Amino acid sequence: MANAAPVLLTIALLWFATAVAPGPNFLVTTRTALRTDRATGLKTTLGIACGTAVWGLAGFFGVHALFTLAPWLYVAMKIGGSMWLMVIGAKYLFASFRDGPVDVPVARWNGSAVFVGFFTSIANPQSALSTTSLFAATMPPQPTIALGMGAVAVMTLVAISWYGFVALALTTRPAAAAFLRLRRWIDRVAGLAFLVFGTRLALER
Repeated sequence: MANAAPVLLTIALLWFATAVAPGPNFLVTTRTALRTDRATGLKTTLGIACGTAVWGLAGFFGVHALFTLAPWLYVAMKIGGSMWLMVIGAKYLFASFRDGPVDVPVARWNGSAVFVGFFTSIANPQSALSTTSLFAATMPPQPTIALGMGAVAVMTLVAISWYGFVALALTTRPAAAAFLRLRRWIDRVAGLAFLVFGTRLALER
């Protein structure tokens, strides 16, 4: 496994760079942590990590080839994922114009934070293509199953560490106080961002 260490370190660094870039996973973690509590934010993180593991396994076992053989499958997943992102965005926007309890996925379904995090993570099938490209650029020509599982574990650990840190940082008292002042604008920005992500996913070739 000595030769595997540089490969896993490279994957960790590249995947961390991908995770910290603002996207649906970051937005859903941010808003959930600010809207609810620390436990719910960490549950969302767990869901995102599970989604990361799924795409990591898909990338290692060649889901790109599957999409090439069955383009309709990619189209179906892309449409479904874009609809999921746009529905969440619309709910966030509607919530920003309402007073009282917020009718959004995390608030409405008991214990749904893991579900929301998971499906937000896998809503974009291009994540599978990203992991395939990542493995193609970093893996040896004939990687072992152990190395592949190690890479998936590293990606999952990166997701848990980063999004868990975000959830913990945003549930501190200063962050909660700031959110109370900026709640409506945070909801509007998050809602518009999800709509943009979903629309872009639907329209990309």
